[in-house]
Amino acid sequence: MGSGLVILGIALLGYMKIANKNFNALALDVLTFVKNTKGNRVKFENMTPSRLDSLDHILWDRMLKKYVSSEGKVDYVGFQSSVLELSEYLGHLSQNPPAAGWSKEDKLSYWINAYNAFTVQLILNHYPLKSIKDISNGLPMLNSPWDISFFKIGGVDFDLNTIEHEVLRKQFDEPRIHFAINCASISCPKLRNEAYLPSKLESQLDDQAQYFIHNRQKNQIDKSELKLSKIFNWFQSDFTKQGSLHSYLRNYAPAINDAQKIDYLDYNWTLNN
Repeated sequence: MGSGLVILGIALLGYMKIANKNFNALALDVLTFVKNTKGNRVKFENMTPSRLDSLDHILWDRMLKKYVSSEGKVDYVGFQSSVLELSEYLGHLSQNPPAAGWSKEDKLSYWINAYNAFTVQLILNHYPLKSIKDISNGLPMLNSPWDISFFKIGGVDFDLNTIEHEVLRKQFDEPRIHFAINCASISCPKLRNEAYLPSKLESQLDDQAQYFIHNRQKNQIDKSELKLSKIFNWFQSDFTKQGSLHSYLRNYAPAINDAQKIDYLDYNWTLNN
């Protein structure tokens, strides 16, 4: 029995090295497999496509400007007062999933806005609460707030984890999505107080990356060491496709060098209100 576990451990380490994945990424793969085995996979093939050429995010933009500060603090009570407006926007999202002819920028803007807007809805469904993690307890990918199928897109039951892992991470080679989607928590990248728009997407993603990386509550870049958000650990493979994590961070903090030791900060799941 002991030798079998050792062999399994060696095999897993080998797979992680070949696939450029850490333990968290491996665990995510395993739990996704379990989720699919249990029949909880989102059935993309059954989605009703949109007939629109693109989607209008004006309603969402208006609410974000009204109820989210420039630092990303969210007025959930304010959102509650605009529940009809939010429902109208979410219904617009639900009925109009990205069609094949949409541009990459249209699709990416859609999915980022959808993740953030439905996250706000999830919080409102359970408000007041201290943390998004209070909504449910259990194993990630099996019984977490991000795995609750509480909305539909294109007529198909959806959950937040599917948007993040099966759509944004798999369909787009864009690590900056991790600075744009917001999990309603203090340690998350801020909820931007404007909607993501195709015409502004590149500058918006770069601005989010700069703000997040240089925010000392999220990351602490010092001469001798780097104390980083656990986002860089959980999704390290997304940031290291073209090189090391140090080299990726140098795109936004040029003074970083490969000799700097990396440590990860504790993650604060307190609600971002």
